[in-house]
Amino acid sequence: MTSAVPEPLAVPAGPDVLGLLPRLEAALSGGRPVMPHALDEPAPALPDPVLPGDLPDGLALAIGTSGSTGRPKRALLTAEALRRSADATHESLGGSGAWLLAMPAHHIAGLQVLLRSVAAGTVPAVLDLRPGFTPEAFVAAACELRPSAGAGRRYTALVPTQLGRILEHPAAAEALAGFDAVLVGGAATASSTLSRARRAGIPLRLTYGMSETAGGCVYDGSPLPGSRVHIDNDHHVVLGGDTVAHGYLGDPERTADSFSVDPDGVRWFRTDDLGHFDDDERLVIDGRADDVINSGALKVTPGVVEDAMLRHLPEVNDVVVVGVPDPEWGEIVCAAVTLADPAATVDEAGLRERLRGILPDAALPRRVLVVTSIPQRGPGKPDRAAIRRAVLADG
Repeated sequence: MTSAVPEPLAVPAGPDVLGLLPRLEAALSGGRPVMPHALDEPAPALPDPVLPGDLPDGLALAIGTSGSTGRPKRALLTAEALRRSADATHESLGGSGAWLLAMPAHHIAGLQVLLRSVAAGTVPAVLDLRPGFTPEAFVAAACELRPSAGAGRRYTALVPTQLGRILEHPAAAEALAGFDAVLVGGAATASSTLSRARRAGIPLRLTYGMSETAGGCVYDGSPLPGSRVHIDNDHHVVLGGDTVAHGYLGDPERTADSFSVDPDGVRWFRTDDLGHFDDDERLVIDGRADDVINSGALKVTPGVVEDAMLRHLPEVNDVVVVGVPDPEWGEIVCAAVTLADPAATVDEAGLRERLRGILPDAALPRRVLVVTSIPQRGPGKPDRAAIRRAVLADG
């Protein structure tokens, strides 16, 4: 049976989001598929026309991606893919449970909290994000989360920025440590933040995935049941298995570029991320291919520089590294940082010397811009384009 065209679904940022649970359950049960968007944003336009062959059988969700360039993309996910994702998550975590929604539910990570709750037969607690995320509000929402009979475990999902704020608030950190598992994803988490969280007894699970894979499909570097990972000849991460989308809504060219089906019928999605496997055969993400900086004919991966700065410069609270054009080097490495002491300044030359020998010379930041906060383009994702513009404007 051909799937119906997805209908826009306005998603509130507060407790009213619970009113969407029956509609999501219907989409998972063969009802009309949905196309979520934030309540305060206009409904996304459908491609014209949408042809019957454009939509997979069993379509339940057309979910936006968080890409920052080009035309908006909506990944086509079937009810089966979403059910497999929820089942694999609960299997990995030790069983179904009650969830706390702490992220916007029009993005895949937040929406999956609702879908996992539907799968578990539980009602999630909701952190009201309309005033913004605060540790105090997280504590209050965590106190409202009551596991139901047969689902005694408690889970939540966060982005690294939220985790960092919780760690600065003792009561929130204590509340988070009381969960059975805390999924953290959406962007790289600084090693210093991970160490602090683990010392606080917080049961972290680092997740990797995207809209095109129904959210996280790799936990702590290993694929979930039903998922697969390989690295292609260009060092791109390629994800396959039960949860991979059937392409992009109304965009056959980009679908053909990114998605494939192998002779065994396994669906694959070629990401824009570069990665490798460590000695324990766990996936390590090195960064996005389009973020690589070419400086003096040498390739610099921003994540390597960011990790070194966070490890070895205690005054740096957060950092995002970008490349900007340079007439001599082609591109130079620049860093936008927030500081532990907001009143402090940065000695660029001294910073470079402290990193010399830790990083190759080509990777040493030539410019450092102090900012009050890192611009975001999605849940937990730094807006590198905005940072690049800020560095250029700073001269």
